[in-house]
Amino acid sequence: MTRELLTTGDDGIPRCGWVSDDPEYRRYHDEEWGAPLHGDQALFETIALEGFQAGLSWITILRRRPAFRSAFDDFAIARVARFDLATAEDLARDPSIIRNRQKIRATISNARTIDQLVAGDPGALDRLIWSHAPTKHGRPRTVDEVLTATDASTELSKALRGLGLTFVGPTTMHALMQAAGLVNDHAIGCARGDELEAEAKL
Repeated sequence: MTRELLTTGDDGIPRCGWVSDDPEYRRYHDEEWGAPLHGDQALFETIALEGFQAGLSWITILRRRPAFRSAFDDFAIARVARFDLATAEDLARDPSIIRNRQKIRATISNARTIDQLVAGDPGALDRLIWSHAPTKHGRPRTVDEVLTATDASTELSKALRGLGLTFVGPTTMHALMQAAGLVNDHAIGCARGDELEAEAKL
C-alpha cells in the first residue's frame, strides 16, 4: 500500500505518493498515468502489461516496456494472435521481458480473443472497456482511500472474463482503469490530478 498520499520531488511539484525519484517513473506519472487512453491496440497493450505486472512492481514493467513492445510486435493484436507455441517458448527464454509462461500464453490467447472481437468491429474493445468507466469517482484524500479494486473494476473483469480473457482480475482491471484514465485516481493535492480534473471539465 502507498505509504504516503503525496510526495514532493526536488522540482517542488506534489505528486502521488507512489512516485519515486526514478526519472521514468516520474515521467510516466506526469504524462501517461490517468490520461484517457483509447484504441484497441493501446488498450490490449495495457491489459497485457498490467497482467505481467501482477505480483511485481510497476516500475519493473515500465523499465522493460520497450523490450515487451519489441517482443510482442508493438502489441499489434492480429500479429500477436498468430504467435504459436514455439514463439511462446522463445519468449519464455527472453531475459529482457518477464519470463512467465502463463502470462505469455495468456497474452497470446487474449490477443486471439480480442482479434475475433475487433476484426469486424474496430473499436469494440475500446467501447467495451470504456463502457465501464464510472460516472462518479472521488480522488483519494487519504492513504486508506487508495483502493486496489472497485465495483467498476469487478464488473469490467467479469465482462472480459466472459469473453474468455485471462489475467484480467478485478485488481488488475482497477490498475488498468487508473492507468488508462477511466478514473482519475491521482491523490487530492497531486498537481497532475488537478490538471486532468480541469481538462475533464473543458
